[in-house]
Amino acid sequence: MSSTAANVAAPAAELAPASKDSRPLRLITCGSVDDGKSTLIGRLLWDTKAVKEDQAAALNRDSSGKQNDLGLPDFALLLDGLQAEREQGITIDVAYRYFSTDKRSFIVADTPGHEQYTRNMATGASTADLAVLLVDARAGILEQTRRHATIATLMGIRQFVLAVNKIDLMDYSQARFDEIAAEFREIALSLGVKQITAIPVSALKGENVVYDGKASMPWYKGPTLVEVLELATVRSAQTVGFRLPVQRVSRPGESFRGYQGTVAGGSVKPGDSVVILPSGMVANVKQIVTFDLVRNAAVAGDAITLVLDRQVDVSRGDLIASIDAQPQAGRAFDAQIVALQAEGIQPGKRYWLKSGARRQRVQVQPASQLDLKTGKWEAHKEAFAMNAIGKVHLNFDEQAIFDPYELNRHTGAFILIDPDTNNTVAGGMIQGKRAGVSGLHSGDERVILSLPADLADQLLASEALAERRDEVDIRRTNPGRAAELLSGLDD
Repeated sequence: MSSTAANVAAPAAELAPASKDSRPLRLITCGSVDDGKSTLIGRLLWDTKAVKEDQAAALNRDSSGKQNDLGLPDFALLLDGLQAEREQGITIDVAYRYFSTDKRSFIVADTPGHEQYTRNMATGASTADLAVLLVDARAGILEQTRRHATIATLMGIRQFVLAVNKIDLMDYSQARFDEIAAEFREIALSLGVKQITAIPVSALKGENVVYDGKASMPWYKGPTLVEVLELATVRSAQTVGFRLPVQRVSRPGESFRGYQGTVAGGSVKPGDSVVILPSGMVANVKQIVTFDLVRNAAVAGDAITLVLDRQVDVSRGDLIASIDAQPQAGRAFDAQIVALQAEGIQPGKRYWLKSGARRQRVQVQPASQLDLKTGKWEAHKEAFAMNAIGKVHLNFDEQAIFDPYELNRHTGAFILIDPDTNNTVAGGMIQGKRAGVSGLHSGDERVILSLPADLADQLLASEALAERRDEVDIRRTNPGRAAELLSGLDD
C-alpha cells in the first residue's frame, strides 16, 4: 500500500470499537450520478444477510433480464423502489434500510446523485453520523462529488469513507486509487474534515464491502467497508445543556399540565432549574413522565412530558433549556444555507423560518457563496440559484433562539419557506449570533448580565433595555452585583 493510501486510511484504526448494544450508526451514501451508491448498499445488505427470503425472491424476479455478466441480481433494486427509479435506473428519493452485523446495527440512507435532487441528499445527511462518498474510479471526483461532500460537512458529518468504486473496471489500479484518494484528502482538509478512510471497492463483485478483495487487490491492506462502519462513532447531542423544544401542551385535567417534546440535547432530572424561552421565565422540574411511567431522568432522544413546579406560560414552539447553559438569543444571526428550489433565495426578501415547532419572519441577506470548482468562498450579494451553498445574515422581526449547529443539530438547523408559494426554498445551519451588533457599551462585544431571577425580571422590564433585549443575555449571579447594574441604569 502506498504512503498516500496509508495516510488517508489511517484514521479508521484510531476509532474505538463500538459496544454491541450502542445505538445504531446512521450513515448515508452520496456522490455523483451512476457512481454505484444503490448497488453498494444493496450488496452490503445482501452480504450481511439482511435480505429476507421473500425479498430475495422478489429481487430475483424483478432482476429478470437485468442480470450482469456475473449472473447476479440487480442489487440496486433493494433500494430503488419507486417505479420511476426502476424505469430510469436512477435514485430519486431517499431510501432508508436497517441491517446489522454481530458487532453493531445500522440505519443507512441511500441518497440520489442527480443535481436536481440535491435537496433529498441534504435531507439524508441531516441525521447521519457518517457519509460513504462514492467515486467512480473511471470518472474520478466530479463537481457533484464536491457538492455532496460540502453539504455533508455543513450538516455536521465529520466521518467520511471514500469508496473508490468500480475499481475492477480500472484493472484494480493502485495508482488510480492513490490519485483519487489524495485529491479527496485535499478537498476534505479544506472542509475541516480529518477523519477519512479510503477504500477501493467493487460494489458489483462485493470486493472490500463485507468480504475483502485481497485476491484482486493484494496491494490494499486496509479495512473493508463494514469493518470501518463497525468502528465508527455516533454524534453526541450532549455538547450543550438541556434542550426541550415544546411540541404540545398536555392538559388532560385540571390537576395536570405537562409540556411534551423530544429532548434535543443534554439531560434533565427532577429538581433541575430550567428557563422557558423566549419569555425568560424560570421554574424547576417537578416530574418527568413518559407514556407508561414516571422517570428519574431523561436524555437526548427521549420523548417526554415535563411537569414544572409552578404555573408558567409555555406554548408550542417555546424552548425549555438549562438555566446555566442557555442557547443564544437575538434578532440577528449568521447562517449557511443550501438553496433547494429553482427560484433560489432573493436578497432582502422576507421568508418564514421554521426551526422545530417555532416559525418566525426573517429577512435574508446573502453574504458569500461557495465556488465548488475552487472550494473558496466568494463575496455574493445577489440571489442564490438552486443548489447554491451560501453564507447569509438573518434578521428577525422578534427574538430568535438558537444554538450553533456545530453544538446541536436540532436547535441549530432550520428551513426557509416562501410565504407566497409555501415551498421550502432552503435548508440552513446557524453559525452563531451576528457579530458586530452594539450593546449597552461601546464596541462590538455582546452584553451578558448575570442576575438573580427576580432582579432579572426587573431589568428586562426597564425602559433602558426595552429596545435592546435581543442584545443582552441574562444569567444569574449575586444580588449585590445586580443592584449595582440597576442603579447605573437609573442614573
